[in-house]
Amino acid sequence: MTSTVPASLTRTAEGSALQAVLLDMDGTLVDTEGFWWDVEVEVFADLGHRLDEAWRDVVVGGPMTRSAGYLIEVTGAAITLEKLTVLLNDRFEERIGHGVPLMPGAARLLAELAAHEVPTALVSASHRRIIDRVLDSVGRHHFALTIAGDEVTRTKPHPDPYLAAAAGFGADPWRCAVVEDTATGVAAAEAAGCRVVAVPSVAPIAPAPGRAVVPSLEQVDLAFLRSLITPA
Repeated sequence: MTSTVPASLTRTAEGSALQAVLLDMDGTLVDTEGFWWDVEVEVFADLGHRLDEAWRDVVVGGPMTRSAGYLIEVTGAAITLEKLTVLLNDRFEERIGHGVPLMPGAARLLAELAAHEVPTALVSASHRRIIDRVLDSVGRHHFALTIAGDEVTRTKPHPDPYLAAAAGFGADPWRCAVVEDTATGVAAAEAAGCRVVAVPSVAPIAPAPGRAVVPSLEQVDLAFLRSLITPA
């Protein structure tokens, strides 16, 4: 976890119950979910295995250990989880080395949150080495706090990453708005007690109490995020 949270950032904007905004990375802010699948296909091809497209929905949004472990199991590939994790991270880091594309609406949303001094965190199941490389493109100045999947005891779909982010801001989880693109991430945020905006990237996500579903970040702004939080 990295943090640059000054005391002033823990204040709540006047007239709003929203205390912090917590954002997923892959598929939410940056258009990289397809990159991960392409890398998995390439690595397993090198190992002599062809991945079934149907497996993509299973591994999307999950922590590296779960996704890689599942693919080893279904393919029978003769490789350890530790070695496969290194191969996947190496190949992905190479793929994003020249920059990553932002999702539509991401730059505008980040700028708006910064302009209104809303405490903002990046909460990802990706490893720290990957997050730091992506931040070179997105701009680490947008985030007072970043949490990586290899920095918590249990990553998504467990609530730990979002609980850690809320605690890092001294915020109540129910007064934090989370933006996620996968069912795995949504499950983690809701288990933490946060209000969730789902922007599905690969697989559909159904609306539910306490959860909003929109087709694009272009439909998400600060007013919308504040509307999710009911004042006590």
